[in-house]
Amino acid sequence: MKKLLGYLSLAFTLLLVACSPNTGQTQSTDSGKLKVVVTNSILADMTKNIAGDLVDLHSIVPIGQDPHEYEPLAADIQKTTDADVIFYNGLNLETGGDAWFTKLIKTANKVENKDYFAVSDGVKVIYLEGQNQQGKEDPHAWLNVENGIIYAQNIAKTLMDKDPNNKEAYQKNLDTYVAKLSELDKTAKATFAAIPAEKKLIVTSEGAFKYFSASYNVPSAYIWEINTEEEGTPEQITTLVETLRKSKVPSLFIESSVDRRPMETVSKDTGIPIHSEIFTDSVAEKGQEGDSYYAMMKWNLEKIAEGLAK
Repeated sequence: MKKLLGYLSLAFTLLLVACSPNTGQTQSTDSGKLKVVVTNSILADMTKNIAGDLVDLHSIVPIGQDPHEYEPLAADIQKTTDADVIFYNGLNLETGGDAWFTKLIKTANKVENKDYFAVSDGVKVIYLEGQNQQGKEDPHAWLNVENGIIYAQNIAKTLMDKDPNNKEAYQKNLDTYVAKLSELDKTAKATFAAIPAEKKLIVTSEGAFKYFSASYNVPSAYIWEINTEEEGTPEQITTLVETLRKSKVPSLFIESSVDRRPMETVSKDTGIPIHSEIFTDSVAEKGQEGDSYYAMMKWNLEKIAEGLAK
């Protein structure tokens, strides 16, 4: 029923856009800037770091909302139709579940690698547990800062190709941004290397930290694997509790964008405290801790290390 209502809502929105008057004018056309659309707040922040005010930027999924499944608004469809460049994560994030991005791109009549680009191109893909095929990719590559750097490089390359007059500015901003992210990554690796092996287990609700685990040598455990599946069933909770009772992990973590109750049940059943909220699919609201990609990753790395070092 939820999916049916989503389809009907999107169809109605598409009808409204199709019937609305199109003057052929947009704000970005008037400004002469490149019109850029991104699918979520993480990509929006990366693009801002590289482009600054050189582009007109629209981010589709609002801060704090789940990018796995989303219902585009009329404004999103219009902005996407008018866009010069569209950046999406790829790896089955926006194209999984109800495939809202696939439908949006088709409606906007956009062409892959001409109009819209996966910023995850070049990332070493990790698949969902027990899978190794297209459509079963783990999408959360940005939770490894090294992959975040790949994202930034892909964004910058496309902007330079589309807007060569500002190539030097994009390159300068990219170099500054990559240096900042690289230093964060280097510090994190040294910090996690000093934590005893028996304490190294990051426990979250969604299994979003596989890329993180691979980069920082911290295994992960979780209640459910991905937000498009069943979340927090009794069987899932029991399985995780049994795993934790055999471990020496000192802390649990809860993502800012999920229901707290399943992890609170795990904490109660094991006696292991929830150390901190951490970020996965979205940055925080402006002015709060974690309100940029750099800030959310710095928070995650510091809080996870702090919790595991207890």
